[in-house]
Amino acid sequence: MRIKWSDIFISGQDLAYGVEILVRTLVMFTFVLVFLRMSGKKGVRQLSIFEVAVIIALGSAAGDPMFTKDVAILPSLLVFAVILAIYRIITYFASRSEKIETILEGKPMYIIEEGMFTLKKEGDNTFAKDEFFSEMRAQSIEHLGQVKTALLETNGQVSFYYYSDDEVRPGLPILPKSYEKKSRNISGKNNYACTFCGNVALLAEPSECSRCHHDEWAKAIDSKRIT
Repeated sequence: MRIKWSDIFISGQDLAYGVEILVRTLVMFTFVLVFLRMSGKKGVRQLSIFEVAVIIALGSAAGDPMFTKDVAILPSLLVFAVILAIYRIITYFASRSEKIETILEGKPMYIIEEGMFTLKKEGDNTFAKDEFFSEMRAQSIEHLGQVKTALLETNGQVSFYYYSDDEVRPGLPILPKSYEKKSRNISGKNNYACTFCGNVALLAEPSECSRCHHDEWAKAIDSKRIT
């Protein structure tokens, strides 16, 4: 069977249609940028879940007119106008009602308290550790014992509050080489940090974590934070 590359890449379309796609794309992309500018946000990282949902909803309205002949541009612009109006109305009421704002935006989530991961319930984590460890390393954090509190904000950013140098306690190491030495075996009496919840215990033999009941440990470290 011979593959017809012209059908895959061109499919019988002419140059005029290519120019039409160019014009449609420029128009719709411009209106996407105008919408984002009118929404008052400066970057995607500042978008809440509600605002991300609005952007996703705009995808079809902006995408279809870019390359579909049967879809006109003006109806899509009407969709933009309606969504922007709804967005403005909802954010207006949200700015005046804490309850509405909480429903739309959610609440900040505590990730670390007192140098340990918070647990939604016994033996449960609600976030991806690898991604969070990367956020911590970007803030020059070497282990959990340097962090008093960490919150995941509604816009996806993480806020950290640190222990002072004289308050730093032993904690779970998060640098790859140290963390990857985690094991269920205990070699010598020492402070070990549970790799699941960050609880630190003085151990001399294999044991379950008294907090989350997991049994994988890494040697705790207590180095000061370098700023």
